[in-house]
Amino acid sequence: MRSDVKHFQCEIKDRIATVRLDRPDRKNPLTFDSYAELRDWFRDLVYADDVDVVIFGSNGGNFSSGGDVHDIIGPLTRMNMKELLRFTRMTGDLVKAIVNCGKPVIAAVDGVCVGAGAIIAMASDLRLATAEAKTAFLFTRVGLAGCDMGACAILPRIIGQTRAAELLYTGRAMTAEEGERWGFYNRLVTAETLEEEALKLAQKIQAGPNFAHMMTKTMLAQEWAMSIEQAIEAEAQAQAICMQTGDFERAYNAFVAKERPVFEGD
Repeated sequence: MRSDVKHFQCEIKDRIATVRLDRPDRKNPLTFDSYAELRDWFRDLVYADDVDVVIFGSNGGNFSSGGDVHDIIGPLTRMNMKELLRFTRMTGDLVKAIVNCGKPVIAAVDGVCVGAGAIIAMASDLRLATAEAKTAFLFTRVGLAGCDMGACAILPRIIGQTRAAELLYTGRAMTAEEGERWGFYNRLVTAETLEEEALKLAQKIQAGPNFAHMMTKTMLAQEWAMSIEQAIEAEAQAQAICMQTGDFERAYNAFVAKERPVFEGD
């Protein structure tokens, strides 16, 4: 998987990729270029054999301030409908790419996490945050609907319909304590240990059966639109596939030998 990106930071080590936006002086806003490059990077991740887990980290005490006011919001006011739709579809494609990348994604959130930044955290599988994290879906603050980039579909599934409705209608910031209590954040950690805790979680996941993790992520996404009967059948097929992997046999042999299994992802 390539790490020579231009519009965000990327480091790959021990099969864990850490990405972060790289404009800390402006609280890491997204630009047209970073949107597009992140979308393409996560799309390519599906085919990457050297990455098992992704950490989407903070930078300079903040996660992301969302779309850049000068580089994105201003130009959008001068676009025609065709151009606007091309842009909104591109931003939505980033969420689709994160959801469908086949690898668990951990958001490590510190400080400002608003707008499209909040959406990236929302689209991640797991979320850690500091007490200083302030998360806001502030689209109504700029005269837009709260239904941006899948927020009306995904956020209610995480925190519930009425809580999501409040955040999406008002654009107010969800505190870190609220985020943990409502289930948006898995847990809160200190700013000093945020990266360490995110890495520990990533390493724990990476040490597991990564083909099976891919199947889990696939099912989590696909079963949103399934009936219970369809979901049960889909999971039966997914488990039958996983039962043909070497990791399944390794786990059995390790159990018989009273050892800890060492998974190899096949």
